[in-house]
Amino acid sequence: MILVTTAGKVGSAAAGLIAQRDVRVRILVRHPEKAATLAQAGVEIFPGDLGSRESIDQAMRGVSAVILVTPPVVQQELSVIDAAQQAGVEHVVKITSKASADSPIARRRNQSEIEQALVASRLSYTLLRNNAYIQNFLMMAEGIARTSTFRTATGEGRIGHIDVRDVAAIAAEIAVFSASHTGKTYWPTGPRSLSGKDVAEIFTKVLGRPITFQPISYEDQKQAMLDVGLPEPVAEDNSTAVALMADGDCDYVTDDVPQILNRPASSFEQFVIDFAESFS
Repeated sequence: MILVTTAGKVGSAAAGLIAQRDVRVRILVRHPEKAATLAQAGVEIFPGDLGSRESIDQAMRGVSAVILVTPPVVQQELSVIDAAQQAGVEHVVKITSKASADSPIARRRNQSEIEQALVASRLSYTLLRNNAYIQNFLMMAEGIARTSTFRTATGEGRIGHIDVRDVAAIAAEIAVFSASHTGKTYWPTGPRSLSGKDVAEIFTKVLGRPITFQPISYEDQKQAMLDVGLPEPVAEDNSTAVALMADGDCDYVTDDVPQILNRPASSFEQFVIDFAESFS
């Protein structure tokens, strides 16, 4: 039995892929009625809350591997790690990002604390330090559909965007076949590092109409995130991350996706094709 700790984009996709392999998989969800599609796909739906240690302990029963993915909330993930130790879990796949204890980004500091706890736990583990998700562009989909432009504070920075579906596929692969991935840290990316101008050209080609990129300031980036409903601390954190991208923070590409999945990493072009309706 493999446990997936949340039913977000990565967790849901990973659970579905594991079920397709006829491997038993359980996903912890707060609202079971929202997981009907996963249930139909053969995923065991476990109603619970990562804020409750009792829920975590119950969900961990009979589990051999865990895909650990949350926003991240430090105490929740530390509780999962401790419960996994107590339950004799064989392997933990930790979904993370570029992480460091001295990062100006709170999310990265949190990830660093969680990673350190996982390593210190003596559990078998794999870290997936993913580059920026392509799916972040879906937050700008309405604006692109309406104005045929997108605005970010990435400036001329280039980014090796990774498709969430590739992250889920890697997590599922490692959770099922963990032996050769024990103690390893991977840095999954897409196949190319793209600037805002490059992305605009891809949108233009796929959507069949001119799409433009407009660089903006950190302050404007933060306000745009507030406008779509993000809480201020999250908007500030995300805006800082975007500003770092302008300085090359995410300008790297690895071969981790093809090495693990034996296929090319998903391209930005394919993402736009798959979600064209959202941008139109």
